[in-house]
Amino acid sequence: MLVFKYLLMTLGIGLIAAAAAIVAYDLFLKLQFRRSIAAGVPVAEPEPVRWRMTVVFVALAWAPMLIAASIAVVPSGAAGVRVSETRGTLSGTLYPGVHFVTPVLEHVETFDTRDKLFTTGVEDSKLAGAHGKGALTVQAKEGLSLGLAITVRYRIDPKRLDYIQSHLPQPIESELVPPVVASAWREIVPNYNVREVFSTKREEVRQRAAGIITQKLGKDGVIVEEVMLRDIQLPPEYAKGLEDLLLKEQQNDQLSVQTEMQQKQVRISELEAEADKARSVKQAEGAAQVKVIAAKSESDAMQYTLPLKEKQIQQSKLEAEARKESTIKNAEAAAEAKVIDSKAELQRRNMLSEAEANRIRVTAVADAERMKSEAAVLKQNPLLINKIVAEKLSDKIQVMMVPSDGKFFFANDVMKSFGAPGRAETEAEDPPAQGGQH
Repeated sequence: MLVFKYLLMTLGIGLIAAAAAIVAYDLFLKLQFRRSIAAGVPVAEPEPVRWRMTVVFVALAWAPMLIAASIAVVPSGAAGVRVSETRGTLSGTLYPGVHFVTPVLEHVETFDTRDKLFTTGVEDSKLAGAHGKGALTVQAKEGLSLGLAITVRYRIDPKRLDYIQSHLPQPIESELVPPVVASAWREIVPNYNVREVFSTKREEVRQRAAGIITQKLGKDGVIVEEVMLRDIQLPPEYAKGLEDLLLKEQQNDQLSVQTEMQQKQVRISELEAEADKARSVKQAEGAAQVKVIAAKSESDAMQYTLPLKEKQIQQSKLEAEARKESTIKNAEAAAEAKVIDSKAELQRRNMLSEAEANRIRVTAVADAERMKSEAAVLKQNPLLINKIVAEKLSDKIQVMMVPSDGKFFFANDVMKSFGAPGRAETEAEDPPAQGGQH
């Protein structure tokens, strides 16, 4: 629709331009003809100016322009109100979209209905220049000047645009909002001292100022969304003294907190001691009850235990008597076994003695017979004694038998010396025989 409006306006302007061009062209031809006549140059007389066609073009040009003027387009984020040249501001709000009005007699005034910000004490120099507002200066109860950095977020009520258009100064962003905001803060802050505004009652001051601003601007069709107190600029001397005071108060608060913590610790210790005491009493009572219950259970158990113990004693006695009889019988059996063993041992020793005596007798007889046979052999071969002696002397000695009467042989004497004892023994055993030989 907006494009259609612009096309109609372009068409109307084009028709007016065409009418003007026709008149200008016809007048130019007339001027050229007069110059030619004055110069004596014969030329054809031009046609008269086409005023009728010009009037028609102009009349036709007003039609699309009037239609375009009757079309009003309200953009998004805005609202409008119709203003009549004869009746003034008309009631009713025109919301975003296309609307039709009476051309020439009515026009539409649009207002931005989006949220706006009124800010004082802007830190950025560009923003401060754009808004034209520094910190809002107010006086506290002591007469000291404070600089307030505030921000008010507001928007225009679309339902009351007719009232705003007809009764309020325009634009309200610069003509209405700043004075109302400043007057509200300068009305509230003098009721408080600097310290209250800065710390203890800061939120209270903000809420009261926000209430007054909302009430005053609300009457004029301005909806206040939020009032923010961003910063407070204190006088330098007061700021330094306040910092020292706040530091001391902070130290005092810390001491108070520490004292409270110590008191709580003492209380906790007392409660722990009481709990330990109660726990000890409960444990003692529980132990006593346990002992009482144990004693009762033992007393009850003894009623059943005593008969059992008596039976056990009787059983122990019977077992002792049985062990005694068994021991006596075992002793008698062991004694009889020992008697039998001693008799068997005596018989064994007697038999061993008899066997040894028989062995000795047999051995003696055998030795006697062996000696007799050896004596007979030696008697027949005396040189066997020398051989036996030589074999007993060493296994390294070789024995060689030579005649006893050999001459020039050194072993003869040796053999004789070894054989001498043998002969002596032989002579001792059989003196008559050896004597007979010598």
